[in-house]
Amino acid sequence: MTTANSRTADHPIEKIFLERWSPRAFTGEEISEATLRTMFEAARWAPSSYNSQPWRFIYARRDNAHWDKLLGLLNEFNRSWAKTASALVFIVSSETMSLPGKDTPVPSRTHSFDTGAAWAYLALQAAYMGWHAHGMAGIEWDRAYTALKVPAGYQVEAAVAIGRQGPKTLLPEALQAREVPSPRKPLSDFVSEGSF
Repeated sequence: MTTANSRTADHPIEKIFLERWSPRAFTGEEISEATLRTMFEAARWAPSSYNSQPWRFIYARRDNAHWDKLLGLLNEFNRSWAKTASALVFIVSSETMSLPGKDTPVPSRTHSFDTGAAWAYLALQAAYMGWHAHGMAGIEWDRAYTALKVPAGYQVEAAVAIGRQGPKTLLPEALQAREVPSPRKPLSDFVSEGSF
């Protein structure tokens, strides 16, 4: 068994999987362009169907020209804590892919799945570097497509706040109790051999 970050895995795994979690309390310290590029580079190497790499990342670093726009696309709850992140990223995926030997793109059944793998690589790279990445579904979906100029054939998947973990006292009192690494369901709840 592996133990880290007050969590214990039932089977031996690398500690980074337990050390990665999604805090909401961030220090707001500056993140360099190079640091973000390293996280995006990790995401680039995620597997995807036919190597289609359907993911797209739209980001803003704190206090740059695009920060307020991206922060404003989060719902009110997520804005309340993500405002102290160092970077915000919106993740978009292409709904089509090109197959070898074909001139016309075809629908991709796995674009969200593949993009999820890229997000996971980004999150693990962030954790390895001492940063935290918190994925969010609480965004203003319709506004996001327009504000981010997402073209037809692409799907907004989620947003991510990236930052250095700060003390939970930075959060509203109601959120402070939730600022701990979460547990996971046992394998028996979601793994079965042979059929569902």
